Amino acid sequence: MKIRDAGEESIDGICSIYNDAVMHTTAIWNEKTTDRVNRLAWLNERQRAGYPVLVAVDGCGNVLGYASFDDWRAWDGYRYTVEHSVYVRAGWRRQGIGETLVMALIERARGLGKHVMVAAIEASNTGSIYFHEKLAFKHVGRMKQVGAKFGSWLDLAFLQLILDERPIPNSVQKL
Repeated sequence: MKIRDAGEESIDGICSIYNDAVMHTTAIWNEKTTDRVNRLAWLNERQRAGYPVLVAVDGCGNVLGYASFDDWRAWDGYRYTVEHSVYVRAGWRRQGIGETLVMALIERARGLGKHVMVAAIEASNTGSIYFHEKLAFKHVGRMKQVGAKFGSWLDLAFLQLILDERPIPNSVQKL
């Protein structure tokens, strides 16, 4: 397995993983699948913003998982905080792919001078919550019934990882 920046050649794999999560999980709260054009626009938007989209690929170049982050909220005061997402192809989970992707994202976030990484997880997804806790994310909140999918209300759990120990925001040093 290799971790690399995603390009247009990764879009079909990303789209397949995304649509599987839409159809079968509460990891993504969308109810409609998407297409290649949508995911390519998403990739281009992230890259224009200077944010990574990473893929884990096997020896044949097949996308096994992907991860990215974006601004947590749009206002200036949140500029040091990002929210990430990570998805692994069904059948490849629990093999270290997600962990490798998130660790690479953490390093990228630090390199961009980010201070906090947020994980927003459907609260009954104990596997994802445990996964993030293993990576030192701390549970910081829960919002009840803020989403809906598959005929049920969904709670949203928030976990965060403080990425550095800087004492004040303007003391950032890019790596």
